[in-house]
Amino acid sequence: MTPLWQRAPVGVVGLGLIGGSLGLDLMAAGARVRALVHRPASAARARERGLAGEVSTDPSVLRGCGLVVLALPLDRLLDPDPALVAALPAGAVITDVGSVKEPVLRRWQGLLRAAGGGRDGARFVASHPMAGTAQAGVEAGVTGLFRGRPWVATPAPDTDPEALAAVRQLAEAVGARWLCCEADAHDRAVALISHLPVLVGAALLQAADAGAAEAGAGGAGAALVRALASSGFADTTRVGGGNPELGLLMARTNREALLAALGHYRQAIEILETLVEREEWPDLQRSLQRCQRLRPDFL
Repeated sequence: MTPLWQRAPVGVVGLGLIGGSLGLDLMAAGARVRALVHRPASAARARERGLAGEVSTDPSVLRGCGLVVLALPLDRLLDPDPALVAALPAGAVITDVGSVKEPVLRRWQGLLRAAGGGRDGARFVASHPMAGTAQAGVEAGVTGLFRGRPWVATPAPDTDPEALAAVRQLAEAVGARWLCCEADAHDRAVALISHLPVLVGAALLQAADAGAAEAGAGGAGAALVRALASSGFADTTRVGGGNPELGLLMARTNREALLAALGHYRQAIEILETLVEREEWPDLQRSLQRCQRLRPDFL
């Protein structure tokens, strides 16, 4: 059967990094894309960039869409505009791209059931494309963002199998690698490999700034620390120096899993600190060798 994204228009709500990149890739694949954005200026720029075939600030732009992707920040996913919910086409498959899944799944299944009128909570598929850059906003969308990257779905027991298949076909159309798991398992996993690095990167920046202030008189040491920072420091601090609102939302919506991840990190730092303090160099070497072996498994 022809995939739903080819049979009917695809709605994209939000044209930031994820929504804009999705619009570009879907348009290139031949999809009819209709986009809803919040500000007129964003709509004008999105049209200039060709992020969608039709862009509007009016929720009625979603009329007739067979599949709607909610590419919204977590706070707006968890507290959406009632006009958006009311405008979602009856019978459409709805998915999101949020980085935390359990609260989003629970919220949107309830919203769609309460809305009625053919809007069915079983047609909501909570999902998360694991792709990104440090950019945000209507200028951030790029082609090929999802190619080869995981796109994770976290269906509920009553999720409509046809809706799940439709979202999978959409993900595979833009080159993503499809995965399924439970929402709680997803949130614990991303706390370790996505949300924890944001705070670790932030802590590294703060430590370098504080240490630099002590590195020399008259600010010379601080200037030297900054001048010597190179690709290694840039790589390890990229997410920590990214969008602060996104980091805050991750922490607020995935608090318990993130606290557990921070506990694991604190324990690892304490072990490394002890090895250095006691000059246990063979043990430190073995620890670093183990990390060298581990890293390819995470890439």
